[in-house]
Amino acid sequence: MSPLHTKYVCSVCGYVYDPQVGDPDAGIFPPRAFGDLPEEWICPQCGVGKDLFTLLIPGPRVSD
Repeated sequence: MSPLHTKYVCSVCGYVYDPQVGDPDAGIFPPRAFGDLPEEWICPQCGVGKDLFTLLIPGPRVSD
């Protein structure tokens, strides 16, 4: 999967970083891959660093 379509999730609060959305409040405009975020970037919800984010592996889709 392309880095620009790979999401990461905060292991503390569950915030999902989406490269197609970015973090505009922190000056991170899309598209921006997680690996290209500045080292000092922090989770906008709980304030932890990038080291506490993990790759989000999508599960199977549930249909109605």
